[in-house]
Amino acid sequence: MRRVITDLLDWLETFSSEPVFYLVIFAIALFDSVIPAVPSETTVILGGIAAGQGNLNIVAVIALGALGAFVGDSIAYGIGYRASDWLNRTWFKSEKAQGRLEAATRQIDKRGGLLLVTARFIPGGRTAVTLSCGITKRPYLAWFAKFDVLATIIWASYAGILGFVAGERFKDSHTTAFFVAFGAALSVTALIEAVRWLRHR
Repeated sequence: MRRVITDLLDWLETFSSEPVFYLVIFAIALFDSVIPAVPSETTVILGGIAAGQGNLNIVAVIALGALGAFVGDSIAYGIGYRASDWLNRTWFKSEKAQGRLEAATRQIDKRGGLLLVTARFIPGGRTAVTLSCGITKRPYLAWFAKFDVLATIIWASYAGILGFVAGERFKDSHTTAFFVAFGAALSVTALIEAVRWLRHR
């Protein structure tokens, strides 16, 4: 694992001074919102590390990470919205499936925008929530976009700043900077999940 990370960071060192890395941050943040197998936090953290070491601009890293995430979330919402009638006729036609959909609707109604913010820190959770918002036809401009802008800015800022601080602190070791920042990011995610579980109990 450490060797893979080292190779990745060597690649970062080669390309981090090039403007193309900003596009990488944007693209991966976008795709992660639709296909939750792409490591968007990792990419924004790496961008933050590069910024901390003077190769990128931290404001641009955060802005492009947030913009990519917002566009991806909007695509996931749009997929859910446009496919909602078909999904209701097929996937959600059983009583059990209808119960799950109603439970998701109640959670969205109860927790509102806070659900979008917290789900952004849970891999896979962000896609499930944004799709559910589309399927249940929450208002896009009046509700979804407003809260999702806040969610993506908070998410990109936390990942980028973690990388930036680690990059400044460990200028001589890209690998150490990454593991410190990524470990902190995992800790935040675990804490959010623990609080969510306790609240549910």
